[in-house]
Formats: sequence, C-alpha cells, structure tokens
Amino acid sequence: MMVRLAFASEDDSGLDSRISSHFGRCPYYTFVDVEGRKVMNVEVKANPYFNTHMPGAIPQFIANEGAKVVFAGGMGPRAVEWFNRLGVQPITGVSGRVRDILDDYLAGRLGRAKI
Repeated sequence: MMVRLAFASEDDSGLDSRISSHFGRCPYYTFVDVEGRKVMNVEVKANPYFNTHMPGAIPQFIANEGAKVVFAGGMGPRAVEWFNRLGVQPITGVSGRVRDILDDYLAGRLGRAKI
C-alpha cells in the first residue's frame, strides 16, 4: 500500500534537503511516496503560504496533497490539532536530512508529535 509522507524542508534538494525547524515557515515541502520500505517517488513543492500566516491553511495544503504523515523540527499545538482533525499524523522533534528521518521512520524509530 502506497503512503505519502511530507517533510518540512529548508531547500529543494529532495531526500538530501535538511528538515526545517518549523513546519509553517519552511520554504519547501518534500513529499515522499513509499510502498512498504521502498521509495516510489519524491516530489518537492514550494510552500504556497511561506510569506503569509493563515491558521489551518498549511495543514489543509498538506492533507490535500495526500500526505498521511508530516515531519518537522517543531510545530505548535494548534497545528498538531489541525493535522489530527485532517487525519495526518504529525511527527516533530526531528532534525537532519530528509533521507535519514525517512530511514528512521521506516525502521519504526519515530513516533507521534511532541508538544
């Protein structure tokens, strides 16, 4: 079964991008489609709300992209609540490259959002 993951990213380097410390203020999102433990597709999209603050807009954008999990260095409790309502699992407190966070997630070493 294919699952789409979203990573708040500092640049458009795909799997080699560094994770952003805050999901809403990152310039890019890296979307990774996985089936089992295999990467099927990687897509980078610019954050359409980078210069604005509209509560709930980014969680809705991530959900509309089909992501079931979102990763970021940090995220406020209201955003976590938005994601939970939209059926997207937030995972925070991560740092490093998207590739390494993805490996940790697929190996079962990452859990739910820390708020």
